[in-house]
Amino acid sequence: MNEQALVKVSVIEIFNKNGYSNLSRMTQRDFDHIAEQLQQKSGILISGTTVKRLAQGEFARLPQIATLNAIANYYDYKTWQDFKASKIEDGPEKKSAEKRGKRFSIKYLSIPLVIIILGSFYFFHSTKGSVSNGEKASFSFRKNTANDIPNSVVFNYNIDEVQADSFFIQQSWDENRRIKIYKNSYTVTDIYYEPGYHIAKLIANDSAIKTLDVSIPTDRWFFYAIDNIAHYTTQYIKADAFNNNGSLGLSIQQLQENNIEAGKDKRYHYVYFPGHMDIHADNFQYKTRVRMQQVRNSLCPYIEIELYCQRGFMNMRCTTKGCAHEAFIIFGEQLKKGSDNDLSPITFDVSQWTDIEITVKNKVAVVKINDKEVFSTRYATDTKYLSGLGFISNGLCEVDRVELYGLDGKVMYKNEF
Repeated sequence: MNEQALVKVSVIEIFNKNGYSNLSRMTQRDFDHIAEQLQQKSGILISGTTVKRLAQGEFARLPQIATLNAIANYYDYKTWQDFKASKIEDGPEKKSAEKRGKRFSIKYLSIPLVIIILGSFYFFHSTKGSVSNGEKASFSFRKNTANDIPNSVVFNYNIDEVQADSFFIQQSWDENRRIKIYKNSYTVTDIYYEPGYHIAKLIANDSAIKTLDVSIPTDRWFFYAIDNIAHYTTQYIKADAFNNNGSLGLSIQQLQENNIEAGKDKRYHYVYFPGHMDIHADNFQYKTRVRMQQVRNSLCPYIEIELYCQRGFMNMRCTTKGCAHEAFIIFGEQLKKGSDNDLSPITFDVSQWTDIEITVKNKVAVVKINDKEVFSTRYATDTKYLSGLGFISNGLCEVDRVELYGLDGKVMYKNEF
């Protein structure tokens, strides 16, 4: 097996370890999820697009050493060279190498040629794609307004002493929100179009050398729509009243008043991000009662219950029984998709009122639907504190109540609308 093949096989094995068995069924969000898992294990940022390219073998030369090391780190090896050596330790590659060693010895080369070979080896393996002096970078920010949406954020940085080929500031998990920056320039302004708890990254080559927690809270329920396409556009939904018949919700008339074409394929977001939520994401109880109404003829209507965390998120897409293939559930690094798992227990008629309960205790998550346990899993990711609540649907949700408690019974949020 050559080195390019080893890269491809190793990445596909990472997919398998995360529950993906069919590469052709993976979406860009799936590739982004794998990239996030690599970063959590290695601290090295790799885009979802790069992960996809590696898995499909679409590279003529080896990736940058930082990317290779991230793959090795996932398998608990310090460097790619260590990982590669482990793969040939007992295989035919080692025997082939031993035969070559018998035929070839460096002592038969002239001293000048040895110097050239060793020098070239050092140059290509120590400088290509490498980052040095990353610890000397500085990175800070300030918001132009307190909690307004959209919100302009001024980033201040200094990368003059960092050695790398390219530099970027990425405002969140979304690699499309990435700005190229340069030495001898120290300020850049970016816009956050959506509220939430974002992790801004100062990137050198493919490595995140500094990170910042950027909180854009709402302290109220906030509504927006996103076109369900790759490069989406955020459309805000302004409504003087969003309580209909004792529930949190919007009407088709309100969409029309905001010039939103309900006939298009969109995702409607209801989100709440308080300025501070003092509840750890590893220990809480969440209850809600929800249903949705369709705004267009969708074969697979769905409701997503999302709990946003300072690191990562918890998300569950519930749909009708006939569309169980489209369901998924995420807790930390644990992602289960309906295409590879039987998620029929979390499916139901989303047009009818349904009670959903999520309890997390010491990183063990249990989901109940209408008082019946339907799913449980254990995760390892350090998700830190909860940062927000959300409902996402390809229709308009109606939320009868939302309750959030600490495991000691302390009420963290409760609203019956």
